[in-house]
Amino acid sequence: MKITHLFFFFTLLVSNTQAQHKGNYNQNISRQNIATGNAAVFGHSEKHSLTNLNPNSTIVIDVRALQNVKASTYTAIFNVSQIGETAEMTNQLMTERIKKIKTELILYGITEQDIAIDVISFVPVYEVEVTKKLFSKSYTEIPKGFELQQNIHIQFSKTQHFENILTACAKNEVYNLVKVDYFIENITDVYKNLQTKLLALITEKKDYYNALGFTLDHYNVIMADQKYCYFPKDFYQNYEAFNSISFQALKQNKGITQAEKQKSYYYQPLSYEKYDVVINPSILAPVVQVGMEIKLQFTPKPKAQKEEPLVKTEIKHKYYVISPDGSIDVKELNTNQ
Repeated sequence: MKITHLFFFFTLLVSNTQAQHKGNYNQNISRQNIATGNAAVFGHSEKHSLTNLNPNSTIVIDVRALQNVKASTYTAIFNVSQIGETAEMTNQLMTERIKKIKTELILYGITEQDIAIDVISFVPVYEVEVTKKLFSKSYTEIPKGFELQQNIHIQFSKTQHFENILTACAKNEVYNLVKVDYFIENITDVYKNLQTKLLALITEKKDYYNALGFTLDHYNVIMADQKYCYFPKDFYQNYEAFNSISFQALKQNKGITQAEKQKSYYYQPLSYEKYDVVINPSILAPVVQVGMEIKLQFTPKPKAQKEEPLVKTEIKHKYYVISPDGSIDVKELNTNQ
């Protein structure tokens, strides 16, 4: 009996130890994740199985390379909305808020040249006025003020500055973060680096096939290549980490009021499983992922057919003319006519 309890405790301990680094996003907490595109984490992913090899006369060399690149600069975009009774007052209030934000940012090392203002809209705001009559009511829209919307573009080079930017905007009641763009200055050098890595890998694969006895010089080759660049904003996924089961509520006769569940987001970069070369594989913060692929297809050259010598047989036809006196005259027959 003690051995059974000890085995159960050891099994439970091992299970808990192995699950320490799993996190909440792939736990069986919320079945609603299945409807949001995260069904793969609940056992619905494809099974890992080896495909059957089908030898053929065509040789394909398909190589892929990926490089994780830290952005050179970032641009955070905040949306600011301001309302006022008059157009002048609305514009003045907006100007004061923007000025305060700029003053805060300058203290954190962000210059005036790193801030740009993009005016989105400046429109009047209407309200409905109800006029009561003896037997009816009339509804009339009348202008009550103005609404001004602007986007603030803030450029920075260090991720540590982003927290200061959030603080400066929050002090002036600016909370709507639209997006953060990533920029790379040396994108050409990145593609050249990937190309160099792929060409070296292709040379290795050619040597491998030549060692197997396949002389690629005896093959016709066609090729295709592509390059791409992915930014972090397109690789955030969401899940809902909660548990709606309540045993205390089941014992009550009253209904259950569902609470709003907060969605969590996490950065999910490209997986490395389909790449032959990965440069800077270990990443701490979201990065720009630049990739390149080269595909070569070799097909055997058709064997040259030997030309058989053409043998021309000429037959000279002759005919004999016998005269009445018995003399014989030999004539050649012209067959070219």
